[in-house]
Amino acid sequence: MDSFRYKNGRLFAENVSLEKLAQRYGTPLYVYSLNHVLENFRALDRAFKGMDHLICFSMKVNSNIALLAAMAREGSGFDIVSGGELYRLRRAGADMSKVVFAGVGKSESEIREGIQAGIFMFNIESWPEALRIDRIAGSMGKQVKVDFRINPDVDAKTHAYISTGNKENKFGLPIGIADELFKNASRLKNIKVTGIHLHIGSQITQIGPFVQAARKAVGLVRRLRALGHDIQTVNMGGGIGIVYDRESPVSATQFAAALKKVFQGEGIKLLLEPGRYMAGNAGVLVTKVEYVKESRSKDFVIVDAAMNDLIRPMLYGAFHAIAPLRKSSKGRLRKVDVVGPICESGDFFAKDRKMRLPAEGELLAIHSAGAYGFVMASNYNSRGRAAEILVDGSKVIVARKRELYADLVRGESVPAYLRPRKGRR
Repeated sequence: MDSFRYKNGRLFAENVSLEKLAQRYGTPLYVYSLNHVLENFRALDRAFKGMDHLICFSMKVNSNIALLAAMAREGSGFDIVSGGELYRLRRAGADMSKVVFAGVGKSESEIREGIQAGIFMFNIESWPEALRIDRIAGSMGKQVKVDFRINPDVDAKTHAYISTGNKENKFGLPIGIADELFKNASRLKNIKVTGIHLHIGSQITQIGPFVQAARKAVGLVRRLRALGHDIQTVNMGGGIGIVYDRESPVSATQFAAALKKVFQGEGIKLLLEPGRYMAGNAGVLVTKVEYVKESRSKDFVIVDAAMNDLIRPMLYGAFHAIAPLRKSSKGRLRKVDVVGPICESGDFFAKDRKMRLPAEGELLAIHSAGAYGFVMASNYNSRGRAAEILVDGSKVIVARKRELYADLVRGESVPAYLRPRKGRR
């Protein structure tokens, strides 16, 4: 589904002009297509029809409460990695029985909050974590459902920073110690281990790594069941890639067909944690051109958005398509750097990008910004974070207001003795 299209030479989000949104709400501005996200959820859910499954949106990619509420209304589960994300879900009215709590460093308070909320299960990443959850659950008079995250040592064929299934990565426990791990866990009274969890990475565009991991999961489930363990679920994580540039990622239908073939007849409930697949191409970052700086050696398009708004190009060298809000065939293509105003050489959105040189004040859309965009934003250089707009057909929802200067210092204080004396030079 492509929710960002030109109509009469103007770029729209569903039925709403991005230019009008920028004029009303200012820039930089995040704009999301709600129906794009929901249709991706429905497509994946339909693809797994006939198999017991639960789709848990990985909210680390986009945690806007309005978006979460809409997904919860649609029936989505959620994958969380912090107490803050749990809090957001509760504010959004999500069904706690569809929440899976992952992450390598859960604090005692976060574990307690998850138990009190009645979440579906915890993904355990280490033996000390198993002991901690068992102890806390016991102190609360509860028995909680958990699975162990197993590192299958599968190369996801993706960027090194978002590969998580190799033995060198910090995530999960080695597959070779699974037998001993489950045996020891069966002696703990306050946790019930009912599954295994595998997540091999993000932005994976080939089906092979998924199939390889799934086969290892099935082999492990069979062995653990033979040893007397009641394994009911396999969580395959997320990682389905999207198109940023020229990628050819697998479709929901292809992904489901491949996994169904592996898990067919195994009596397993499959859990999935897609995030980027749902929201990545459902969002754009609208920005205004402040200056066009031309020189003999390099041309720069300086925009009002910056690395504090969208850090992926600086962090991963990630590609994001950049397009004008007003389509034009005037002007020849030139190689330019599209950069922000922050005092860092890493503050860029594109380098040596071929595009028509925009004019000062022109509006641009940075595409594929719906995942790992606003959630990774900061106040670096004391810049307020952008507003977030959710578009539903012709409806416009201000899902988050733009931060003002006063928001930047909220929570800070200056004791009286540190304040400058009036009249002192």
